[in-house]
Amino acid sequence: MRAQILTAAKRELAAAELPPPRPGPGQVLLNVAACAVCRTDLHILDGDLAHPKLPLVPGHEIVGHVVEVGAGAERFAPGDRVGVPWLGWTCGTCEFCRSGRENLCDRARFTGYDIDGGYAELAVADARYCFAIDAGYGDVEAAPLLCAGLIGYRSLRLAGDGERLGLYGFGAAAHIVAQVARHQGRKVFAFTRPGDTKAQQFALALGAVWAGDSTLSPPERLDAALIFAPVGALVPAALAATNKGGTVVCGGIHMSDIPQFPYRLLWEERVVRSVANLTRRDAEEFLALAPNAGIKTRTTAYPLAMANRALADLRAGALDGAAVLVP
Repeated sequence: MRAQILTAAKRELAAAELPPPRPGPGQVLLNVAACAVCRTDLHILDGDLAHPKLPLVPGHEIVGHVVEVGAGAERFAPGDRVGVPWLGWTCGTCEFCRSGRENLCDRARFTGYDIDGGYAELAVADARYCFAIDAGYGDVEAAPLLCAGLIGYRSLRLAGDGERLGLYGFGAAAHIVAQVARHQGRKVFAFTRPGDTKAQQFALALGAVWAGDSTLSPPERLDAALIFAPVGALVPAALAATNKGGTVVCGGIHMSDIPQFPYRLLWEERVVRSVANLTRRDAEEFLALAPNAGIKTRTTAYPLAMANRALADLRAGALDGAAVLVP
């Protein structure tokens, strides 16, 4: 099969011809129809996330069709269309798994990091961590739901029920979260890179009541803020914009160091928290909500051979929404 592989940290992907994988017990073999490109993929390439499996096929927002099932993989049958997210396996026995927090599993394995992912024509996944995709979504349209959508949804849920929501970094995750928040009746305030008027117009078109530079203060105090840009300096900025008792959620797996800030920004019962990975419950809830809420994704499709170009465009902030690779 054709694939794009990483052979060492801090290097570009290389085209490769690999033997086709075979599904083991409990696994399904997928013909990859689409795989979205995530900022986490950049962090893996740049060495920000240590010790990936090497060589590695990245990609953890996979939409594919089942072509073969391993022994005991009874959830799906050949021909079924499924989505594969970042969380690829958990132990089921540690304190976190036993308490409904499998996203924090001590031995969790992740798609496109510990397990070969979807930057390829074929992929193998544990059937227990795959999910049916609503027929109303095309393959390319559905792919960003598997991480940008899921992590955004978990971030939103952990932010609480406040009406005024700030979104820092208006990319793949934020453009989906904004639609969910509007469906819930919230007011969205979008913060972008300084001078990025294109992203600001995109946010306004999706229902944001205000959009501006991340250096600015919003016209109203926020009840909560979600930070998707990997910029630690946004944490004190978001705290300064947040009302008493508000929550600031860091939604990325990697972020630059948070600078020192005065205690008064945290005082009055403000909360700063991170979101780590996802649970299967998150996936079930969000993938049921998305079609009912009318969630649409903005995508730019690239052929598999142009994976490095898609990653470069993501790094440069040149995308509205998400990049998606199509084998």
